[in-house]
Amino acid sequence: MKCSIGIFAYNEEKNLGKLLQALLNQELNQVSIDEIIVVASGCTDGTVPISREFAKKDGRIKVLVQPRRKGKVSAINFFLKEAKNDILVMESGDTIPEKNAVENLVKPFKDQKVGMTGAHPIPLNNPKTFMGFAVSLLWGLHHQISLRNPKMGEMVAFRNVLKSIPKDTAVDEASIELLLKNKGYKLQYSPEAIIYNKGPENIKDFLIQRRRIYFGHLALKKEKGYRVSTLNNFQAIFLIFKNVPLNFQFFLFTPFVILLEALARFLGWWDYRFKKKGHVVWEIAESTKKVCLTRSVKH
Repeated sequence: MKCSIGIFAYNEEKNLGKLLQALLNQELNQVSIDEIIVVASGCTDGTVPISREFAKKDGRIKVLVQPRRKGKVSAINFFLKEAKNDILVMESGDTIPEKNAVENLVKPFKDQKVGMTGAHPIPLNNPKTFMGFAVSLLWGLHHQISLRNPKMGEMVAFRNVLKSIPKDTAVDEASIELLLKNKGYKLQYSPEAIIYNKGPENIKDFLIQRRRIYFGHLALKKEKGYRVSTLNNFQAIFLIFKNVPLNFQFFLFTPFVILLEALARFLGWWDYRFKKKGHVVWEIAESTKKVCLTRSVKH
């Protein structure tokens, strides 16, 4: 199965070279990477030169430049116009896939009913710190929820049956979920398709990221009637106590994580209710931009 991979980058020079090399080094059997399209939007660092150096070495890599940053949705729609294969993979520019991530993400499309698959993101933050614990708790919770009811993010694959996605969405993966489900396809979580990312390292960046995400999910719920699986608060609380070790760190940090998430959701609600922000062009959480694989990771 041939796939096209889209990478969406805004000032990703710290990570892009590692990401492209990881994609070129993928172990593939039933899947082939036919093209890798880097959409660089309004970049002012070395993102474009790095991409073009890789393109010189491998003809599958194409570099599309948007002179002005218009938001991720604009970059995705650019990719949708250019990609030529039946299966499309989207990956955030600040992630790194494991060596078999693409294979495991794309294999499920042998089932013609599958319209979209989602990878398993693992944060590289130190879980012994408060912010590392918060990020690990949230992504671990997303993993547990997705095992029951798929929730897509960070790296996804889907059938090339969409001409575009709505220009005003702040949560692109969730919007694609809705569009494909409306076409009769099912979603499938691929926990073996592991990618690494970096969660926020400070409270400011945590609120920036979580505020935008809740705003986008709330807009989808109110305007389209679509509720992503992570909005089920009762399920989330149940899974926290079922799957997280109930140690001293848990009881010390968890109440503050819940308060932070509640504040982020309030701010997201405020933005939606009073039209304070649209979040189409994201405010950047700078501490998430350098993904380092120097420490060991337990899956």
